[in-house]
Amino acid sequence: MTVLAGYREAPTKFVDVGGTTFAYRRLGPDNGTPVIFLNHLAAVLDNWDPRVVDGIAAKHPVITFDNRGIGASQGKTPRSVAAMARDAIAFIRASGHDQVDLLGFSLGGFIAQVIAEQEPRLVRKMILAGTGPAGGAGIDKVTPITLLDTLKATLTFKDPKEYLFFTRTANGKATARQFVNRLKERTDDRDKPISVTAFRNQLKAIHRWGRRQPSDLTVVHQPVLVANGDHDRMVPSRNSTDLARRLPNARLILYPDAGHGGIFQYHEKFVDEALRFLDS
Repeated sequence: MTVLAGYREAPTKFVDVGGTTFAYRRLGPDNGTPVIFLNHLAAVLDNWDPRVVDGIAAKHPVITFDNRGIGASQGKTPRSVAAMARDAIAFIRASGHDQVDLLGFSLGGFIAQVIAEQEPRLVRKMILAGTGPAGGAGIDKVTPITLLDTLKATLTFKDPKEYLFFTRTANGKATARQFVNRLKERTDDRDKPISVTAFRNQLKAIHRWGRRQPSDLTVVHQPVLVANGDHDRMVPSRNSTDLARRLPNARLILYPDAGHGGIFQYHEKFVDEALRFLDS
């Protein structure tokens, strides 16, 4: 299948953030509110589904980036979501933006919530996918689930995301393979894989987020689109329902027979929903 130029060929660029170099990629229109993509556990620039990036970039500027200590970005990865959020805010400001939309997936969704609480004027709209609130049910169990599924994937010669992000039904397995293959479409200028230290620090940050006291989400007044699969094992799907209930201006989408990576499994439907939400 021929894939049009897009995220697969977007050049990796660098920006100085308070003396530390951050790696990023930008594509889409020159004008409009940029959509900042906030990535998941263990992910670098090449872990974004190109269909999701290209779909949203068809109408909106999109910026993906490696936060501190991840991939090609310098520095030490923090051990708290709050510190990750501060770094993301610094990156956004260093990139010259004073208002953005946020698309936070999984760990990125935790970070997006903190950004909206700490810098409400910076955020116009948010999409929170495969994620949950501080203290959410089962979030502190991410480490054993991740390590067990990674071991299972190693023994079966598969990508861990096939187990972590998708259901094990026939449909889930097929769409998992398609997703993993899409991640391989970019062959040049690929990002550096995450280091073991950065991965461990992210796991510690997620564990702390899962043990935190719940935040008062009524202070987040921005429009929010909450999306997930209905069988998320990493951040159990009831957290998405809880998020949508506690946010004053939120709408919930749960995709059937889908796991943590529901937005990738149903990428066409998700992109349509996301564009309608961002344009409304």
